[in-house]
Amino acid sequence: MFSHLIPAAKDPILSQSLACLQDARTNKLDLGVGVYRNEQGVTPVLQSVKRAEERLLNTQESKGYVGLAGCERFNSAMIELLLGENGSRSRAVAVQTPGASGALRLLADVIVMANPSAKIWMSDLSYANHAPIMKTAGVEVAYYPYFDPQTKMVNETAMLATLSTLGKNDVVLLHGCCHNPTGADLSYRAWQSITEMANAQGFLPFIDMAYQGFGDGMEEDAAGFRYLAERVPAYLVASSCSKNFGLYRERTGLAVIASDTLQQSECIKSRIMECARSSYTMPPDHGAAIVRTILEDQALKEFWLTEVTQMRQRIQGVRSSLVDAMQIQTGTHQFDFIAQHKGMFSVIGASADQVTRLREQFGVYLVDGGRINLAGLKESDVPFLAGALSEVMAP
Repeated sequence: MFSHLIPAAKDPILSQSLACLQDARTNKLDLGVGVYRNEQGVTPVLQSVKRAEERLLNTQESKGYVGLAGCERFNSAMIELLLGENGSRSRAVAVQTPGASGALRLLADVIVMANPSAKIWMSDLSYANHAPIMKTAGVEVAYYPYFDPQTKMVNETAMLATLSTLGKNDVVLLHGCCHNPTGADLSYRAWQSITEMANAQGFLPFIDMAYQGFGDGMEEDAAGFRYLAERVPAYLVASSCSKNFGLYRERTGLAVIASDTLQQSECIKSRIMECARSSYTMPPDHGAAIVRTILEDQALKEFWLTEVTQMRQRIQGVRSSLVDAMQIQTGTHQFDFIAQHKGMFSVIGASADQVTRLREQFGVYLVDGGRINLAGLKESDVPFLAGALSEVMAP
């Protein structure tokens, strides 16, 4: 039965991490896979998470099934984190999912169920798993212009020009903040323009919010999305707890649906749960129980927010240090854009040959396309990285 199968192509991100692990050199940098690391090079368990786990250990009385929608207390707490006091909360419902990737897939499934002719538009560039998830679900994929390789910022004029041509059969996938892979975020004015277009033309906004709190702050990072959410008749959100709660391996995500009415949203939720039932049935509980415990306790939530602030400030500090080091190494401002980017990543403009040379000559592992994970870089490694980049990329 299986003799005709050939091996799958290597994952463009995870394969780099494995290659770095197998590299015998001691002076090497894994800046590919998207995880936060502290100055010791460790992806830590947050202290707020440990406190929540201790509480769960002492109080949890059952490991029974949680149901198709997962933990509804988690769902409610996450909707509040995403939307705040936004008016659309009254018609927003959610399903807990196995990570944001699970949310992306379930929402893609329900898009196909509702409109088999739908086309989803995503940024060029976008998260490496966006297109595979959508295509596997049967959604046609197209791209709108986004990243300007010259300025290393968003080409909002070109993006909005493309979106102005879309209509009722189109879904527009937007990164809520901390764009992956580029680090270049939309301006608030662009969110306003997209909102106006969605209302006038009828396309459906679909928000991927995986890094809330890692850009400018928990509230600030949601500002553009919240503006849109309050004004459009319907939207979808895929959210992740991997980064801001550090729950990478717990696979804790959320699919949010907001339609014209709460009744319609609940109808869509029921169809998403139907899709879940024919797949994984129900999500794992541990990560959601941790998040719910943190968000429902104001003191613990404040402690967690402090930890998120510390992670964000460390990333911002690494960005600034790398820009300073590159100015010294190159005598130019060629890499100043890194300080303007938000979140964990930046696309630095490295060609395929340069990415290969960085890996083979210096042991610096990046994702093909030149995405660098600044959240995985230690301050103490900045001089080494700056030297490698200037050697390979400086004019």
